[in-house]
Amino acid sequence: MYLKKLALAGAVSLLGTTAFAACSYENEVPLKSLTAGFEAWKAVTDAMAECGNFQAELDQEFRTKQPAAFEANPSLYQIGGVSNGTITPLLNAGTIRPLDDLVAKYGQNLSPNQLIRVDGKIMAVAMMVNTQHLMYRSDILADLGIDTPTTWDEVFAAADKIKEAGVVDHAIGATMKSGWNLAQEFVNMYPGFGGAFFNDDNTAAVDSDAGMKALEAMKKTLDYTDPEVLVSDSTYVQQQFQQGKIAMANLWASRAGAMDDENESQVVGKVSMAAAPMAMDGGAPATTLWWDGIVIAANITDEEADAAFRLAMEGLDTEMVQGANEAAIWLVNGYQPGPLAEGAIATATANPAPPAYPSTTQMGLLHTALGNELPAFLTGDRDAAATLAAVEEAYTTSAKEAGVLQ
Repeated sequence: MYLKKLALAGAVSLLGTTAFAACSYENEVPLKSLTAGFEAWKAVTDAMAECGNFQAELDQEFRTKQPAAFEANPSLYQIGGVSNGTITPLLNAGTIRPLDDLVAKYGQNLSPNQLIRVDGKIMAVAMMVNTQHLMYRSDILADLGIDTPTTWDEVFAAADKIKEAGVVDHAIGATMKSGWNLAQEFVNMYPGFGGAFFNDDNTAAVDSDAGMKALEAMKKTLDYTDPEVLVSDSTYVQQQFQQGKIAMANLWASRAGAMDDENESQVVGKVSMAAAPMAMDGGAPATTLWWDGIVIAANITDEEADAAFRLAMEGLDTEMVQGANEAAIWLVNGYQPGPLAEGAIATATANPAPPAYPSTTQMGLLHTALGNELPAFLTGDRDAAATLAAVEEAYTTSAKEAGVLQ
């Protein structure tokens, strides 16, 4: 699988290169970017800002803003931050441009595994790989004599002991905010139980035994989480960890560095990383592999595109990585994997089940249906069987509107 090869190459191979100088030129073209707001993007956009004439907008709701912003003519942003799960609407709308000529001009320091090709054209440049993996309070597990969990059943058993000991507010943190985050929790868990998302004719296939098991596991998690879990996103869980309120979470590797940020974390040195728990014994880690990277808008001038890509390359250089080594599992030359990367590397090498990623139109529609329909199950307003049927019905309606189904 290409994505796994990309992940492993980035995680363990790109070591020890010579740093480039600080920004080597003064940017004269006013440029703006819209990206997610986690630490890796802060590092990249700060490096880009050193060149001047640049404004970065970091927003965790970027995925809902990008399609319309890039469809504007001219585009409201020249540079976008995307992942394999958020690039699809931009590709479908034709609002990002091929980068082959710009890579040839400015991409001498890029590695082949950073070049994301669609129909043979380079449409994005990957800067990092990401995955959700188990983050846990190593001190709490040690004090209670708990081994590092490797399956979700072991996570729940550990959570019982932690809850009984009363050493934290909640044994588990979870990114179950209604919408995208909640859908992603199902997408993580479902293939871990051996489920396939689609049938050969593009109809949804989640109304299945694996779907029932995934929902049961998600519902069981609520026994150990903050009651406000349906508003809990990655930043919420990160802050719960930093404030000493939780003991375990299946959280994005891109959040690991924040655990040891002495300016905002009360648990420096106490949070360890391990492979994402398996949904069942002998199964795959209940997670998915992702990449994050940059795209360039189509609805801008060629001069702006040239300036934007050149600026992006300044943000994705070895000097940036050396100043933010722990912020991501970088694909950029100079990355040195450290302890905070151990969980992500362990996850990537454990062959997590491959869902329909890189994202397809079908997967995007199903993801939306999951995000809209799953809250009713977790609040007790609808049972599991009815919820899965509602997901498939919602997907079918949107897929027909999109021309994916007849």
